[in-house]
Amino acid sequence: MMLASRFAPRVTQRVKIQPSLFAQNHTKKSVQFTNNTRLQLPHLRKYHPPEFQFRYLQDYSKSRALWQTNKSTTVTREGQKRWQHYYRKSDPYTRFTQGQHVFEIWRRRPTFWYEVAGIGVLAVAFYEWNMETVPVSGRRRFNIISPDAERSFAQQQYRQIIQEYRGRILPNGNPTVRTVQHVLERLLPTVGMDDLKWEVYVIDSEEKNAFVIPGGKVFVFSGILSVANNQSRLATVLAHEIAHTLAHHSAERLSSSLAVYMPLIWICQFVGIPDIVSQLSVDLVLSKPGSRTQEAEADYIGMMLMAQACFEPEAAVGLWEAMEREEKKRGGVPPQFLSTHPSSHSRIQQIKEWMVEARQKQTESDCSRTLEYAQEFRKALGGPRPW
Repeated sequence: MMLASRFAPRVTQRVKIQPSLFAQNHTKKSVQFTNNTRLQLPHLRKYHPPEFQFRYLQDYSKSRALWQTNKSTTVTREGQKRWQHYYRKSDPYTRFTQGQHVFEIWRRRPTFWYEVAGIGVLAVAFYEWNMETVPVSGRRRFNIISPDAERSFAQQQYRQIIQEYRGRILPNGNPTVRTVQHVLERLLPTVGMDDLKWEVYVIDSEEKNAFVIPGGKVFVFSGILSVANNQSRLATVLAHEIAHTLAHHSAERLSSSLAVYMPLIWICQFVGIPDIVSQLSVDLVLSKPGSRTQEAEADYIGMMLMAQACFEPEAAVGLWEAMEREEKKRGGVPPQFLSTHPSSHSRIQQIKEWMVEARQKQTESDCSRTLEYAQEFRKALGGPRPW
């Protein structure tokens, strides 16, 4: 029986392949496949018929031409079923299953769990190796960006900002610019970044904003002076922005984006999770909470800096109460979990909890003597200054 079966003639059947399955401009020739024909692709763990290999190799070489013939082509019914199984018309989400297919092939490997464990150990070791402590707050964080690289990125950002606001930057002799410079000069001795050349740019705009670019470039929008209407409130704003530079928050954000957020999104795509789901998940679960953590940390560091510089820490509460009123005038703000910043109300509550520590910093700096000298100086000038 085995001999008869072994030497039996090969049986073929003629099946007309639908022309829509093939593209134009390719070699027109009749190809014959039989039931006994099998071949194993080297990187897959299952057998595929030759017609599947033909289509696969065409796709792999990025050729847009597929095999077409106007004549009847001899294939097996089994081969036709396999062809239709692998190349049936796909729905709009077919590309999401490609990652699942590759993942399923990898999962079937005998060494799959060993490889996953090895990758996990390497990832944890890399993460722990690049952990560092944030100045003042003492928080541990992941960072792979060097200070030189951070300053290089900041230079590009600086040129873009100067180009964007060209013609709206107030001259150095402007009273508003001099006021900002005066407050900054009082803060800098407590910062400890003497190697930087600090520059102040006041932008004539109603926008209530301020920021500091790594490298000592301070940008203040004149609109924020309506709420930061005294020196201590302005010191709260500047100290907060300086704290971002002192803590290297921009480098931390870039590190998290390159080494944590993007790999997680790629892994989600690899296992077949849609792009929009993976991106929203990473944004809501990791990115936005991380940004709020940095903002709260900058509030804390900034409050300690301004207290050491002998500004009134209570002014921070007044500043955020004024900001909260402005937000209500504009119709409110989105929920905190959808924002990159803590709400003004939560900031006020947190600042009140830090008030005792800020007062202690002020006492350690012997600010009572400094404030007496400041009062005598103002009297000598003929009365209190508007700032």
